[in-house]
Amino acid sequence: MSNNSDFRPGLEGVVAVETEIMEPDRDGGMLRYRGVDVEPLIGKVPYENVWGLLVDDDLHSTMPDPEPYEPVGLTGNAPADLQAETARLGGEWNLGKLNEISVEQAREDLGRLSAQMMSIVARSARVADGKTDAVPDEVVAKG
Repeated sequence: MSNNSDFRPGLEGVVAVETEIMEPDRDGGMLRYRGVDVEPLIGKVPYENVWGLLVDDDLHSTMPDPEPYEPVGLTGNAPADLQAETARLGGEWNLGKLNEISVEQAREDLGRLSAQMMSIVARSARVADGKTDAVPDEVVAKG
């Protein structure tokens, strides 16, 4: 057996992934999305603006509103419902493969899907709570 003084147990010092989107500070007390501290955003900046920061590197860019769409057969199991409906939307919206579409088309598709996913998860959660009636738009607008 070799006597290697560089041995470190576990994964200390191993870079698992490099990203420009999210980073913790060296002390582990702060998290930044695209260089913006997350803590001041909590409870003050709407999710759709944080989405814009993550996707477009712009806190003033927002996720679009969901398009009219009726999910089929929601079960109340949000992860399963989301997976099934995302596959269905891919076919209904004729979404292309990422390696065959433009960056602009990929960004547009991401916006459409992200908005719809939020709606699907919310509807699935209502089914899980035993409710099937629609939430009025003015209630949704209040967050």
